[in-house]
Parts: sequence; structure tokens; C-alpha cells
Amino acid sequence: MLLQEDPVELIQHTVTNFGISADRAAVGRTDVLLSDIRARRDARLSEAEVALKQLSRTHNVLSSQHAETIASHSSTSHASRIVELDTQKFRIAKTTSELEIEGEKLEAELAGLKARLQELEMQGVEGGDVSSAGRAAESEVVLKLKIYRMFGIDAQPDEAGNFGKAVIRNASKGDVHVVDINPKFSRYYYANYFWNTM
Repeated sequence: MLLQEDPVELIQHTVTNFGISADRAAVGRTDVLLSDIRARRDARLSEAEVALKQLSRTHNVLSSQHAETIASHSSTSHASRIVELDTQKFRIAKTTSELEIEGEKLEAELAGLKARLQELEMQGVEGGDVSSAGRAAESEVVLKLKIYRMFGIDAQPDEAGNFGKAVIRNASKGDVHVVDINPKFSRYYYANYFWNTM
């Protein structure tokens, strides 16, 4: 059955009705958000490393003070000095324990941030496990397949991953057509055939 209107004009109207600017803007926003997350993560990692270094220095200073206190022990004031040193030792032990707990928390947070970064890098912009090199080409294929499905056309890949078959569903007529895509026929031929079938 031939179309009553010019197929070229119909295709031009169809092309102009599809706008991808919103999708491109969404991808751009996602890239910006991902960059922001990475920057914030890097900032938190830097802060955690600085805090850990400061705590390590404090621990070294306290350990040095403790060693000096023990070295300067006087036998004349043995009893009072032992009580004082015990008190100082408990304070140092408490501070050391707190510093170790804080260090473990910071290490756990750092490991969590590294795992989250790896997860985000594996997910990519589309949320799937894709590499950045193949992301653009894959996005284009996904977009084309979505458009075909909106018209009731499902492209079927073969074992090699090439789309060599199309299933056309016409809900109003209740028809299903399976078309083998042969490269010897032009795209124009298949476009007319799909339009006539729909």
C-alpha cells in the first residue's frame, strides 16, 4: 500500500520532531555532577590524610614526652613521681587509643570512598558498566533502538551482534512482520517498507 503523502516529507517531519537537546543537557549535567563528586571526594581524602598526619605527629610528640619523663625519674621523690607518671601514662594511653580509633575510622572512610569511586567509574554516565571510549557509540545505538521501539520496530541482533532482522508490530491491525535486513537493498527501500507495514 502506497502512502498518500510524500515519504520524504514524512521522514523530514519525523526527524524534526525528535529533539535530543534535553538528553544531551542531561548527559552534560551528569558529567558536571560526577566531576563535583570526584572533587569533593578528593577534598575529603586530602583532609583525612592531613588529619591522620597531624594525629601521627601528636602521637610521636606524646610518646617522646613520655620517654623523657621516664628518663628524668628521680629516686628521691619516687612515690609521688610514680603516681604522677602513672597518671600521665594513662592519659597518654587514652590519647593513643583515641588516636588509633580515629585513625581506623579515617582509614575505613578512605577505603569506602575508594570503593565508591571505583563503583562510580565502573557505572559510567549511563549507569551501566561501560568504558569511556565506547560510551558515545553505545549511547547512539541505544537511542536509535529506543526510537525504533517507539514505532513498534524491534531490531534483533545475530550471534555476531549485528542487527540483521527486524520485528515490526502493528498494534492497530494486530500484525507482526519479521523482516530480514539484506545489505543489497538500500535504506530507503527498508524505510518505505517499514512505513507501509506500520
